Amino acid sequence: MTKRKIKEDVSTEEKIKQAARKLFTEKGFDAVKTRDIAEEAGINLALLNYYFRSKQKLFDIVMVENFEEFVQQMIPVFSDKKLSVDEIFAQATVRYIDMLKTNPDLPFFIMNQMRSNSSKLDSVRQKMMSVREGFIGQIENGMKEGKIKPINMTHVMMNFMGLIIFPFVAKQMMMRVNGLNQKQFDALMEERKELVPVWIKAIMTTNNTQVKKSNI
Repeated sequence: MTKRKIKEDVSTEEKIKQAARKLFTEKGFDAVKTRDIAEEAGINLALLNYYFRSKQKLFDIVMVENFEEFVQQMIPVFSDKKLSVDEIFAQATVRYIDMLKTNPDLPFFIMNQMRSNSSKLDSVRQKMMSVREGFIGQIENGMKEGKIKPINMTHVMMNFMGLIIFPFVAKQMMMRVNGLNQKQFDALMEERKELVPVWIKAIMTTNNTQVKKSNI
């Protein structure tokens, strides 16, 4: 195969992935047909099928690449020893929300892969676990040194991810119930970039003893 042919193949494959990424993000998986992707990429359907056997295969590839790219962006934040815990949560919140605004179908993709015990995200999962363990280790050291009040970090991380991800997972329902259009929903997500770190800080400054007393 000539160098020119290789470049053409790479360019065509990338065009297809870019078109798929755009349509999946705008319309969601179910509303997009392979012929829509072919038209967006400026190629015929037969050529798309040559590179990618099915819409599901193309969706999986695009979503895994998006998530891998995002993980690479997050690693410097959670690994930066110069940042305080509050600063890490603040920066992570902004990056997570920006990612989900660009890739609203990503949470559904990840949940489906987790339920099916798929190996598609194994390498990404390992990187995230390594970063998470380092970050939690930093917090646990702060607890031992008395700089951070004792708290179960599983609660903190569940609340952190839930506060960010849930609005996107329940987006259509929330927009209908609250009478929001896309612009208004996006504005709320921008507000959450500032609010989520505040809420997480409040959770981390409430220790287990205070919680137990409040439940008596």
